[in-house]
Amino acid sequence: MRYLVTARVKPGRRQALDTAIDTVTLGAGSVAGDEYLHNMSQARALPDGTVKWVETCFCATPLDEERPYWEAYFDLVNVKDAHARSKCRHENGTEYWACSNCDCTERLECRLRTMGEPFRQRR
Repeated sequence: MRYLVTARVKPGRRQALDTAIDTVTLGAGSVAGDEYLHNMSQARALPDGTVKWVETCFCATPLDEERPYWEAYFDLVNVKDAHARSKCRHENGTEYWACSNCDCTERLECRLRTMGEPFRQRR
């Protein structure tokens, strides 16, 4: 399933987050692998101080695996379905792991790219 994540960097944690991204250690030890780095490369910093990105997650509870890694740096404000669960091939059982190569959130991701500025440019 794909989720639209809205978060705020915790006070005093931006430098540690940037270091974890720069040293490719963000998410180290997680089964989600490079997803954390990909998410941060696509994340958008919005004028209200939030950061948004689309995340792929196969956990029964949204971001169950990823949450501890994100919460080291972010306060998660909102995590919601990025598209209809009934149309998600993984969720409806027609194609397990389909989210890995799915383009179901392409329109949403295109719209996000027009919002705010790239998170990694904002330092």
